[in-house]
Amino acid sequence: MKTRIALAQINVTVGDFAGNVAKIVAAARAAHSDGAKLLVAPELALSGYPPEDLLLRPAFYTASAAALADLTAQLKPFTGLHVIVGHPLRDGSDNLAHRPANGHGNANAPIERGVPPVDTFNAASLIVDGEVKGTYRKQDLPNTEVFDEKRYFASDPQPFVFELDGVKYGVVICEDAWHASAAQMAKAAGAQVLLIPNGSPYHLNKEAVRFDILRARIRETGIPMVYVNMVGGQDELVFDGGSFVLDARGELVAKLAQFEEATAVVEFDAGTPLPAAIAPEQSIEAQVYAALVMGVRDYIGKNGFPGALIGLSGGVDSALVLAVACDALGADKVRAVMMPSRYTADISTSDAAEMARRVGVRYDEIAIAPMFDAFRGSLAEEFAGRAEDATEENIQARIRGTLLMALSNKFGSIVLTTGNKSEMAVGYCTLYGDMAGGFAVIKDIAKTLVYRLCRYRNAATTFATRDVIPERILTRAPSAELRENQTDQDSLPEYEVLDAIMRMYMEEDRSLAEIIAAGYQVDDVKRVTRLIKINEYKRRQAPIGIRVTHRAFGRDWRYPITSRYTEPVE
Repeated sequence: MKTRIALAQINVTVGDFAGNVAKIVAAARAAHSDGAKLLVAPELALSGYPPEDLLLRPAFYTASAAALADLTAQLKPFTGLHVIVGHPLRDGSDNLAHRPANGHGNANAPIERGVPPVDTFNAASLIVDGEVKGTYRKQDLPNTEVFDEKRYFASDPQPFVFELDGVKYGVVICEDAWHASAAQMAKAAGAQVLLIPNGSPYHLNKEAVRFDILRARIRETGIPMVYVNMVGGQDELVFDGGSFVLDARGELVAKLAQFEEATAVVEFDAGTPLPAAIAPEQSIEAQVYAALVMGVRDYIGKNGFPGALIGLSGGVDSALVLAVACDALGADKVRAVMMPSRYTADISTSDAAEMARRVGVRYDEIAIAPMFDAFRGSLAEEFAGRAEDATEENIQARIRGTLLMALSNKFGSIVLTTGNKSEMAVGYCTLYGDMAGGFAVIKDIAKTLVYRLCRYRNAATTFATRDVIPERILTRAPSAELRENQTDQDSLPEYEVLDAIMRMYMEEDRSLAEIIAAGYQVDDVKRVTRLIKINEYKRRQAPIGIRVTHRAFGRDWRYPITSRYTEPVE
């Protein structure tokens, strides 16, 4: 017998229970009208993912239970449709017949921080004809990278299997599929198809990792799998969707596009998936650019900012941020401000103005020379007898930061900072200067990748306009333009070298000896890793930014500021 299964790749928002219910109901309506009998929504779709410390508040579970009841009622008209929906669960927080995990079941008891949870779960329930027919609780709780689920949830190693049209379906949630036991338990309980709701954030090459992991599960169990991932931005995380179906041989039979909301239907014949549409694979540059666009659009949109402000310098970093912001929000919601000083080259001003013209944003120039002179005059007596140095350079950056924040305060738009990962790593940035702002768009983009993304955007045919970044911005030597004839390489190794050392040390946890053995100079390795260490205090004060690597400065980088440890080179 043939059964149509719908994959609801939706963009939900943490804490927006009513809005999330509406998204799930809309997906269910579309699936039902298309003849689907089963719909799978993402992990914690009801509450949004990850709720973080909202999960320490009993009222959050009460709201989740109310939303689940509301969703159940709204799904009743879709007769025969089976819906799998993820939600946080606290035993005793609703009137369902859940098996007690700990004998307490007291939804009103306070949740103690630092105490291992015993009655709160990352759950997924089956809703049919206005009733919850059963609930699965996640078994394997991730506690690496950006994940901290053991802080909030208890594990419950019990399978959940249900039957539809003579086929038995097992449910596991996200991390469960990255380990053998949950899938094997489901198969032992009779599952012939595995359904996997996910909240799996994007990072470089993540899609290939997912395929490898699920194919390993298929080799162990011999059953097909339906993988449904959420899509959208949540603070620094971006969820890329890319939901898919693998058959019992591990072959890809259906795949949804990354970074797009969609509800797609795949037909199964007696538990065997039939070939369906497979979205084309995207290049790394296309994926990362789409992640940045989605991250900006959702951070600004979900937080209610009317638009974005960008300090445009005529350099490559601010050019990329401006392109991303315009593609995310539309040019009418983006404003660019050029703030030249006596050290700003004429070509920087002309290139900035030209790019603003190409993308169609409002462009203003505010000269900072009068303000810089005022600062120097006020400090002249204090600085008497001392040569100019980075102090005066930083004053210029801080003037610019103050101007941008003043415009932000007056008009409500958020300042998008333009510092890249290479600069953030080694502290080539100014506290309360170019670091001042609300959202760091390219915080996790190495300088070498910045250039690749700019080239991609100029050539991409998927946008209405091409060549939005003037070629000279991409070919001239990068410079902060805070003193005469300055280039970045006056203070830093070549970016190809810096980025490689940063990647091996910071993202791959390679030892200094291993990096040197890979062919990098001892002095460069010691210098870059020392700068990474001593600039932790700056990064702790930086705005959050979009994560695109498996290890970004932020949630999954937890190094002490105060530390006397120095790693040996041998």
